[in-house]
Amino acid sequence: MGSLGAPQPSSPEKKFATSLTDYSTTHSSKTGPYAENLDIDALIVGAGFAGIFMLKTLRDRGLRTTIYEAGNDTGGTWRWNCYPGAAVDSEVPEYEFSWPEVYETWNWKSNYPTYQELREYFDHVDKVIGVKKDCAFNTVVVGAEFDVKAGKWSVRTADGRVAKARFLVLGTGFAAKRWIPPWPGLSKYRGVIHHSSFWPDAEIPVRSKRCAVIGTGASGVQITQAWGPLASHLKVFQRTPNLALPMQRRPLSIEDQVLRKRFYPELFRYRETSFAGFLYDWAEKNTFDDSAAEREQVYEKAWAEGGFHFWVSIYKDNLFDAEANKESYKFWAKKVRSRIGDPELREKLAPKLEEMPHYFGVKRPCLETDYYEQFNRESVELVDIKSNPISHFTERGIVLADGTEHEVDVVAVATGFDVVTGVMTQLGLKSIDGTSLEEEWAPGAQTYLGTTVSGYPNMFHIYGAHGPTLLSNGPTTVAVQGRWIADTIAKIEANGVKYINPKKEASEEWKRHVIELNDRTLFPTTQSTYMGGSIPGKAYEPVCYAGGLPTYVKQIREALDHWEEGFEVVREAARL
Repeated sequence: MGSLGAPQPSSPEKKFATSLTDYSTTHSSKTGPYAENLDIDALIVGAGFAGIFMLKTLRDRGLRTTIYEAGNDTGGTWRWNCYPGAAVDSEVPEYEFSWPEVYETWNWKSNYPTYQELREYFDHVDKVIGVKKDCAFNTVVVGAEFDVKAGKWSVRTADGRVAKARFLVLGTGFAAKRWIPPWPGLSKYRGVIHHSSFWPDAEIPVRSKRCAVIGTGASGVQITQAWGPLASHLKVFQRTPNLALPMQRRPLSIEDQVLRKRFYPELFRYRETSFAGFLYDWAEKNTFDDSAAEREQVYEKAWAEGGFHFWVSIYKDNLFDAEANKESYKFWAKKVRSRIGDPELREKLAPKLEEMPHYFGVKRPCLETDYYEQFNRESVELVDIKSNPISHFTERGIVLADGTEHEVDVVAVATGFDVVTGVMTQLGLKSIDGTSLEEEWAPGAQTYLGTTVSGYPNMFHIYGAHGPTLLSNGPTTVAVQGRWIADTIAKIEANGVKYINPKKEASEEWKRHVIELNDRTLFPTTQSTYMGGSIPGKAYEPVCYAGGLPTYVKQIREALDHWEEGFEVVREAARL
């Protein structure tokens, strides 16, 4: 298996894939992970980093475990994200599994792998530890509920199967529910159009075509870099400037990697001790502890190192103090403005401090290589849709609120996701009280420890709501949350416990804690993924834990040591 292949539209009117159910298929096999009456210890949803980590960890502890995956192969994000230019924004070896049997037999081509290389990596992981034999692909979960009498989950799939499991683990991450604005006329448009995360594997020709990218988040930036040199004309529809950082990608030699691997065990331990799960951390001083000249040196060093260094290895007050943050923004603007030739475009892409679109770093920065240089091309045009938004589509293209029509041949919808919470609310989860998670979370998410939800016994989630998530490196957080989940399950089994259910008051207290941590930062000052995203009508609230990974680990471990304070612990004897 390699590509996602062509989805099956749910209706003839659908022009392109818009939901996971478009990828559901009826399976000829009725055995193994595809059995219609599957009854196992643990069912995992998602075959990305989180799902695979949990599969191996739980299997190693003797649990019969299966993964349900909506796509047709492993890799999670990196099986779905195959749009032009797609690549990871975290460096290796930070961004990989810490299993020696996997890393000892694998070498990377560059420090920031492309989606193609990450797919190869997940295929390698499968060859080493055997993932796919326990995966059911093109399997979309559409409903799940817990039977308190039986102590098991019943999980329904879009093709009609029902599986039973004691434990349900959602390894679905933060970006599995795509957001496509309901623009009128989409079905009328005669050109080629796809959402960036439902991109087909087959190459879409854009050379000498009129192209459009709607959105300037990470996907929009990467597609712009890929299409800028090829398209006859490229229009980039921007609502908010992207405060992107230089990636500084470089090739990696096998010799250097082999020498470095002797230090990997220590590096993997160290990544769990930093605020964001990387191999670097905040400077141990505040911005104005240094003179202007000294600050310049600190900023220059982080800028040259590339990636997220300029985000989470500069001054420790940068995300907390407004005046301190302005200093980092001024440096960012100076660097980027020097790369943009047109004065008007300069003000739109990298405004001066007086017009700063938001504090630097309160939206997770994107990484770029030559994004800003694309706008120096005569063939690349920036279309401002903040004050003049998209109204509708016609057969020929995109129409703005003022009536301006942009005729285009190919459209990339890079509008992102119903971030963090939408991943779980789309699964049809029902509580033991008969309510749905989608209804419960409409006014705002509620979790306990960023890993469990009250009313959903023996259910766990990874890299989702109220965890470090988007403020951290994915594989690092997956490891610390995944080990906690495995240890919690082991404690359940060792103590004759039927199920645990987070107490509502414990969930309410955890949410207050998440809000309190967030309010100490600059995150509440702008609408971002950290505040629930920009879906119309969605609750404006913090969805990520902002206290840093080491503090988070300490708190969830203490909660497990005293689990009866936060959980209703129902023992097997309750059956009598």
